[in-house]
Amino acid sequence: MHKRNIVLFVGIVLGALALLFFNIPIASSQGATLVAARVTEPLPLKDPTAALWQTATPLEVPLSAQAVAAPVLLETNVKAVTARALYNDSQLAILVEWNDTTQNDSMVRVQDFRDAVAVQFPIGDQPLFICMGQVGGNVNIWQWKADWQKDSTAWQDMQTAYPNMNVDQYPFARVAMPAPSEYDDPNYVPAFAANNLFAMPRVSPVENLVAGGYGTLTSQPPAGQIVGGFGAWDNNTWRVIFTRDLATTGADNVSFDPAKLYPIAFAAWDGANGERNGQKSASQWANLQFEGAVAQATQPTSPEVTVTEPAMRIVEPGTPPDTTSTLVVFIILGGLTLLAALVLKARGNWE
Repeated sequence: MHKRNIVLFVGIVLGALALLFFNIPIASSQGATLVAARVTEPLPLKDPTAALWQTATPLEVPLSAQAVAAPVLLETNVKAVTARALYNDSQLAILVEWNDTTQNDSMVRVQDFRDAVAVQFPIGDQPLFICMGQVGGNVNIWQWKADWQKDSTAWQDMQTAYPNMNVDQYPFARVAMPAPSEYDDPNYVPAFAANNLFAMPRVSPVENLVAGGYGTLTSQPPAGQIVGGFGAWDNNTWRVIFTRDLATTGADNVSFDPAKLYPIAFAAWDGANGERNGQKSASQWANLQFEGAVAQATQPTSPEVTVTEPAMRIVEPGTPPDTTSTLVVFIILGGLTLLAALVLKARGNWE
């Protein structure tokens, strides 16, 4: 190798370090952004195959196994979801699709686990920890559940899983095998009497939740279940729609202003793989932008997040570099460059 080639090599390395230090992107990129297409007609609230969805640009979002907080399942099945979004003057709708070879929509037996998908938004304008928010910073989570979807057409209970079971009677119920709402005396169904969401008739297959850190996930009260949804499984693919009014009240709900940019994240569960609770596939933060919006939002950060495979990374051009880590990179690469030059010289290749 000639001296001029080594000088060129050193120049390339130093140039790359300069790009790193000043955070100058080699290629222009707007990051991972889900753009909600504006429409004037009613949104397809229960039709995931409607032609109107094709007017929205799809965003493929990579997922990886959640490995930050217990319980952890290091190998999950959903590797990516594809999202589309539409909005009109009053509502937002988000369509999420992913491959799943099995339809798991029953949770009657203890050995059963459901398929599910969720979207997450931070409440307020501050960047939040992606894993369920943090103390003093809540996130609003919408979780669609496949068994709740099935319950919307027919309530599932033990007799659904075991149709030949024998039952003499259920005291104080109007039918032989009742749903909780069919009891005349609520003392015999205390969860229903206490307005426990899991015992109430299903008004939506989506549960509206709030969290502010590990172990704080809380279902909002029945009056706060304001997120609509619809899901359908066909040809090894789940297609799930989330719908909600743009404006809402309540401190535990994100309220949408089309002139702003909103962080959004996704999670999915495959019941056939025994996935539930924290054992799931999750994404990093992306952006939700309403078509025509020009405002910029503060990019969310994910401190101390560990993922098992690459996920989306959002970096704003011009963000100040981490001086300590950049200096370490300079030292390491500079040392390697010097070492390479000495080795070449020792072999007689330096001219």
